[in-house]
Amino acid sequence: MSSSALNIGNLALNANLSALQVIGHNIANANTAGYSRQNVSMVTAGYQTLGGNFYGMGVQIDSVTRSHDAYLTREAQLASAVSSADAQRLARLNQLENLFPTGENGLGAALNDMLNAWSDVSTSPTNLAARSAVLSQSEEFAARLRDTAGQVDMLASSARQQIGDTVTNINRLAKDIAKLNQQVIESQGDVGTPNDLLDQRDSLIGELSKYVQVTTLPADDGSYSVFVAGSQPLVLGSKASSLAVKPGDPDASRPTIVFQSVSTTMDLPDSALGGELGGVLEFLNTDLHDVQNVMGRMALATNTLVNTQHQLGVDLRGDTGTDFFVPIADAAGLAAGSNTGNATLHAEVSDPTALRASDYQLNFTAAGVDIVRLSDGESTSFAGLPADLDGLSFQLDAGAGAPGDSFLVKPFANVARNMQMSVSAADRLAVASPVVVSPASGNIGGVSVQSMYPVAPSANLTDPVTLTFLANGSFTATGLGPGNPPPDNAGPPASYNYTPGKPIVLNGWSLTLRGVPAAGDSFAVTPSPSADQRQNAGNAVGVLALRDLATFDGASLSEGYASLLTDMGTRVQGAKFAADYSGSVASSAESARAAVAGVNLDEEAARLLQFQQAYQAAAKYMQIAQGMFDTLLQTVR
Repeated sequence: MSSSALNIGNLALNANLSALQVIGHNIANANTAGYSRQNVSMVTAGYQTLGGNFYGMGVQIDSVTRSHDAYLTREAQLASAVSSADAQRLARLNQLENLFPTGENGLGAALNDMLNAWSDVSTSPTNLAARSAVLSQSEEFAARLRDTAGQVDMLASSARQQIGDTVTNINRLAKDIAKLNQQVIESQGDVGTPNDLLDQRDSLIGELSKYVQVTTLPADDGSYSVFVAGSQPLVLGSKASSLAVKPGDPDASRPTIVFQSVSTTMDLPDSALGGELGGVLEFLNTDLHDVQNVMGRMALATNTLVNTQHQLGVDLRGDTGTDFFVPIADAAGLAAGSNTGNATLHAEVSDPTALRASDYQLNFTAAGVDIVRLSDGESTSFAGLPADLDGLSFQLDAGAGAPGDSFLVKPFANVARNMQMSVSAADRLAVASPVVVSPASGNIGGVSVQSMYPVAPSANLTDPVTLTFLANGSFTATGLGPGNPPPDNAGPPASYNYTPGKPIVLNGWSLTLRGVPAAGDSFAVTPSPSADQRQNAGNAVGVLALRDLATFDGASLSEGYASLLTDMGTRVQGAKFAADYSGSVASSAESARAAVAGVNLDEEAARLLQFQQAYQAAAKYMQIAQGMFDTLLQTVR
């Protein structure tokens, strides 16, 4: 019995000492990230029979387990991936938003200053200072576009660098997780559980989740399989695959993430990645790209409209106007790597007021060509090329497309960074109009000329035309060329309706009259005399009229920057809401996980006293048992 008592005391000492060691380990790691509180589970050491009675044999350690909830851990990892994606996207969007200021330093102010500068020229067409101001303000607008485009390019380069660094970190973590899996597998023969190894692995998976969204699946050997993009095995047991970055096809500026294993190479969709990697990819391939298109559309529409108007005027030397800005090169179609045909194509502007801020994909089919507007996915079918859509004319340059061939067209990609002035001399500004209007000397009505300027490069622009008002207030027009709208009234005589203040657009010119005409009143539209062109500012009025031209989805040219700011603000606000919400969810998920797995120092202190007292009691029991055993030995001797 004394021997059994000593054994019971010894087991109690060892068990309680082990419990104290575990508690000390918990206290030491109270602030260790990813550490799960460990607990000692004790069981009776069995029993023995003596004299028909059962006597216990003491206590022993059954297991040392960690406080861990697999469900809460997975929820925390998933929430962390979503939160990291939203936070990265918001951070990048905030950087992008800073490139588009409001007020006098914004592109909108520069655009309106350029257009408004023509006002002084319209009142004083021979004033070289006013002409120079137009050139100066226009160069400022072009320079701001180039500078902003350069800053956007730098931001895109930084995002691509971050994507590369993130993929490197993902591959490193995958290898580390695979190594820990191997260590866990090797420990399977032991009785206990390698709690610290499991914590390290969970910590690595949690860190990996910040970079890319993952799912995990436990195996019978204790290892964890880690999957990305839904089903691609990044880690299987002790084997790790990898991710890589490659240029997109056919748009090399938009990177693609590739999954690589021994037997598989697969492109992964951006939307399936999540984490910091998914957030930066969404910013680069979607947000930044869309904002570039909005800015590029503003630049291309302005370039085209101002050039077209300037070419209709006459400069101080009596020459027809030339390009005001350097024309933007047509957008070449980027062929997909899988194309089998030999077609080459491009897109050019056909109507600058109908442009949509989007890229386009052309898909050749057996029936013709499908053109997909990538901003909303809308597809339009055509029998072939050329084809007009959204103010663009898609032209086949050479060769032929085979069914299945596809091309990407980016009409706005390089516009802002290539915005340059073409006119550099003040006397080369085409301020004058090639046509003028003169009222007949016998007019008796109260009609006056408000404005007269060219609006289109018609072959009949300078043909003499006479407008004569009838008793019913309508007017006839003689001398018109082809291509004009048909008369409103069949007649005879055929006539057009007149509304005071509403432009009369015929033969490529726009005439606005005010007042009430009398029957027989007439106006003659004739070529501008060379001697009068120095004092003629009709084309300057035409440029000023562009300010109110509906250009951007119904908004005027002068409001082009407002549409960009609206788009930018909507994205930032949406990203901020998403980041705040997902961050709150991630914080709650982590708090729930930590409530189960975290170390509570007050609780550990109480347990420390508990097992300290148990240890001391066991030691006292050992002392008593030893004394009894010594007495027994002395009696026997």
